[in-house]
Amino acid sequence: MRDEEKTEAEQLTLEQAIANLKQKEDLGDRYYAAWWLGKFRITEPEAIATLLEALEDEQDRAPDGGYPLRRNAARALGKLGDKSAVEPLSRCLEFPDYYVREAAAQALEMLQDQRCIPALTKLLDGGVAAAIRVPGKPHLVQPYEAIIEALGTLGAKEATSLIEPFTEHSTEKVKYAAARAMYQLTRENKYGEMLIKALSGDDLQLRRSALMDLGAVGYLHAGQAIADTLAENSMKLIALKGLLETDLGNNNTEVPTISTESIKIMNLMDSLL
Repeated sequence: MRDEEKTEAEQLTLEQAIANLKQKEDLGDRYYAAWWLGKFRITEPEAIATLLEALEDEQDRAPDGGYPLRRNAARALGKLGDKSAVEPLSRCLEFPDYYVREAAAQALEMLQDQRCIPALTKLLDGGVAAAIRVPGKPHLVQPYEAIIEALGTLGAKEATSLIEPFTEHSTEKVKYAAARAMYQLTRENKYGEMLIKALSGDDLQLRRSALMDLGAVGYLHAGQAIADTLAENSMKLIALKGLLETDLGNNNTEVPTISTESIKIMNLMDSLL
């Protein structure tokens, strides 16, 4: 079974999850076990080792030729924080399955280990000119959004010149991922303003994504724009919380104080409750 919406009564034990992941008969159970180990942050050495083995799986194949178990194993390893997964996940960035590469990039972002920066940067070879859609597929040749966001989170300043042109990419998700990364790497306001502009777009999904990006990078000038966005208050509150945490984290005084900016953000949060 591939249903990740199991009830609490159907949850596994650690031993069952590892056993299910190791067996070869029921592919659905293997897929679910990988998800379960990541969902519940199971960091036992045997769980990590079994997930690493699943990154090499050849049995679970989707009708389109993809590798669902490898994808789920990569996602799980990203959540578990074990740095032994960095090199295996970096190798996955060369795998033919687009979605395995995407899951690996997202996992490496979560692990926050700079050893993977060269492998991620390599996927930007050819620049924007090479970042085209695959004929007959719903995606570009590389998972640029995940790659660029990972490089931004990892603080890969050496990749700045490669990322910046993607702020002009025709695919909006890629463009805004590049703006997010460029703000993280340069702290230049123009990239934060690009994300603010996305808040007024017609696409709700893009507005939601921009909210999360602004909160994640802590662009303090975005407070009012976030509060005014046509999106769920719950998401706006999450984004504002990100701004507040950034401002509070910038307070280096011996006696903690609340800045005028933090007060403004808290007032905006109160107005949404």
